[in-house]
Amino acid sequence: MYKTYKGKCHCGRIAFEVDGELNGAMACNCSICQRKGALMWFVPRQQLRLLTPANDMSTYTFNKHLIKHHFCPNCGIHPLGEGIDPKGNHMVAVNVRCLEGVDLAAVQVHVFDGRAL
Repeated sequence: MYKTYKGKCHCGRIAFEVDGELNGAMACNCSICQRKGALMWFVPRQQLRLLTPANDMSTYTFNKHLIKHHFCPNCGIHPLGEGIDPKGNHMVAVNVRCLEGVDLAAVQVHVFDGRAL
């Protein structure tokens, strides 16, 4: 079902809304995702609205520096990341664990082998 989801980090310094149909999430085993334990839901960037200033986020990049991993400098939670998909579309990877009112047990999780890249 297409709807608007509200999300935030633990302390609330980073808050956002995202529109879409949450029909699954991805668990990646790359060096950073495995440590974060995030479940990522990919949506076009225009479907995300930050409710707090973007400069409240800290950003980490590594390896090829293609993905901006955003996190809260206060509580350390990683609510989202940004990048460009292979077709050139600006995308956001929303950490489903940061969304309010989502039954995580009902979300179909697809495993991605990020270590193979």
